[in-house]
Amino acid sequence: MANLQLSLAITNNPRTRPIIDGRVKIEGVDFIKTVLGPAEMFWRQLRFAEFDVSEISMSELMMIRSRGDERFIGIPVFTTRRFYHTAMLVRKNAGIGGPADLKGKRIGVPEYVQTAALWTRGVLESEFGVRPSDMSFFMERVPERSHAGAIGFKAPPGVTINQIPPEKSIASMLLAGELDAYMAYFRKDSVDMIDRSYVDLENHPDIKPLFADPAAEAARYYGKTGVYPINHGMAIKRAVFDREPWVAINILKAFIAANTIVEAERREHVIYHLETGLVPAEYRKALSTPLVAYGLKANRTVLETAAKYSNQQGLTPRVMSMEELFAPSVLDS
Repeated sequence: MANLQLSLAITNNPRTRPIIDGRVKIEGVDFIKTVLGPAEMFWRQLRFAEFDVSEISMSELMMIRSRGDERFIGIPVFTTRRFYHTAMLVRKNAGIGGPADLKGKRIGVPEYVQTAALWTRGVLESEFGVRPSDMSFFMERVPERSHAGAIGFKAPPGVTINQIPPEKSIASMLLAGELDAYMAYFRKDSVDMIDRSYVDLENHPDIKPLFADPAAEAARYYGKTGVYPINHGMAIKRAVFDREPWVAINILKAFIAANTIVEAERREHVIYHLETGLVPAEYRKALSTPLVAYGLKANRTVLETAAKYSNQQGLTPRVMSMEELFAPSVLDS
């Protein structure tokens, strides 16, 4: 019997490359692969449902499922993570010395609904007492090409979200003093259809990090909570899953195999630093510890934290359960 032919939208990062380059195959499936940046991928999938299988914003998956949108069902593959609140940058002359000073400030964000912004707002509220209603938000992506526009998002009660005019951007408004900070930022490249900020803000003399030592803040948050925030998940069209339910587990197994390859490569790369003493020998155990795992058992706390934040912020009317988000066959993974 011939393999099932499925279209796949995927980002290019170390954890996806064994799938992209064909080192790992999905049993019973041949993927027709399209490698995209997440902004365009999520917009195309949410607006047009172009792909049979796709990476997807976890925030937006929770939102659409809470509204009864049955088009996609989740697979517990999580290819990107970051401590997103530590990536916030602010204008040096905006009077922001720390998170508490964000109250009353104007915050740029590509998408209010994106997972990076969900995590940032959640951490600001839970750790520093800064609520979304304490700030004013300015969204860069226009309704016609935004995730928010694709899912018909409206601002939650008490939250102010303004639209950045098409002739401006997060970068231009920040540097002109029309914004005080940003929450997630994507520099436009030559093929980007969604974003429009070109400036390298991280190295701009008028801009500084919200946290004086972002790495120390990430370590503090992780040490306190054990949460390493997930951004992207994976989803399959409901129609494909209903017709071929075996596909979900086969995709999960393939990405686990890809992650095993990546982990082996990571350990192989760091051995030179250990052997030459550039990294202390006592770090060997920590460096050999994998931090990225797929399946629900290893990620339930992180996912439930994101679901709690989503409900607190008014993005979902209830705290979404794992049973509502993921295929039944992977709930024990």
